[in-house]
Amino acid sequence: MERASWLRSRGRHDSGKVSMTELFFDLVFVFAVTQLSHTLLAHLGLTGFLQTSVLFLAIWWLWIFTSWCTNWLNPDTTAVRALLFALMLGGLVVSSSIPKAFGTGGLVFGTLFAAMQVGRSLFMVRAFRGHPEQRANFLRIALWMLLSGAFWFSGGVLEGQPRLICWLIALGIEYAAPALYFRVPGLGRSRTSDWDVDGAHLAERCMLFVIIALGESLLVTGATFAGLVWTPITLAGFLAAFLGSVAMWWVYFDSGAEHGSHRIIHSDDPGRLARVAYTYAHLLIVAGIIVCAVADELVLVHPEHASPAGIAAILGGPALYLAGNAVFKWLIWERRFPPLSHLAGLVALALMGGWVALAHPSALALGIGTTVVMVGVAVWETRALRRSAVSEQGAGG
Repeated sequence: MERASWLRSRGRHDSGKVSMTELFFDLVFVFAVTQLSHTLLAHLGLTGFLQTSVLFLAIWWLWIFTSWCTNWLNPDTTAVRALLFALMLGGLVVSSSIPKAFGTGGLVFGTLFAAMQVGRSLFMVRAFRGHPEQRANFLRIALWMLLSGAFWFSGGVLEGQPRLICWLIALGIEYAAPALYFRVPGLGRSRTSDWDVDGAHLAERCMLFVIIALGESLLVTGATFAGLVWTPITLAGFLAAFLGSVAMWWVYFDSGAEHGSHRIIHSDDPGRLARVAYTYAHLLIVAGIIVCAVADELVLVHPEHASPAGIAAILGGPALYLAGNAVFKWLIWERRFPPLSHLAGLVALALMGGWVALAHPSALALGIGTTVVMVGVAVWETRALRRSAVSEQGAGG
């Protein structure tokens, strides 16, 4: 088989369609998201937040880099399917090691994660044989992944704080690399024009990941609620969690997701927009959903009391989600400021922090309060956008 056949054909109406192979690949990350939320819940505290954040940033980077690659690769070819299935196997093992990543599972997590990052990049170098600019682009990426991989492996060998430090350095290298255009001495740097992504494909991939995370949140809520005695208090917590999830779906999918897809499709530099709006901004959105899932379980199981770490999760989850959406919409709408509704929601959550300090509300009251904020943001933005659409139609008429 010619390696050129490993690449997608561009220009057809269905060339950017997300394949069943890619959707199958994403199923591994349903498990990864579940593992992250359970790990955070089991280690709810400053150290737990930091360690889970490191693991989340690694998992997100693994998924988004693979999504960038499948933007160019043809998943209907045997070689590309083999790559994705191998990454699925590795991802399943990496996800299984998440609860023990800072214990006995550190070497497995660090070594396998580094191998997946480097191996996928080298596959892209071979796939782009005959395309010198893209081949050089992925060669630079592979070298950056080798550098970060040394710290992933070293961290797996070490224990305690040295492991955390090594993995933070590895994340710093990987997250800084795109911002530095993967510059390598002697090999130059990449350009955003090298990242000629199919905007519709990448936007849909990110939308699907948000759905995965929201679905995991609902599964956690449903499973927790099913194991409790159904009292008025648990029913109130369940309803608040459900409405909060609906509001989160509304905030992202009612306007932002489709507009973002339209914007990147018609962008003169889709690579730049894909890097900032989808690669970086979306990690805040997904992180917010994961923390909200933890908060929902805390409210259901312990409705009358919340520890300081629990309060941080209950307020921090919606704050991360709104901040991520605010940045995303600011970038895709190209306005001077992020949406006012989202900024107001963040202010409301900050004021709720003051309410906690003064009144010491129950976890249930706090959970209901954050749901009211999220619903308020969704309603505000929807009404504002509809008024704007009516005004534009009136001006056009």
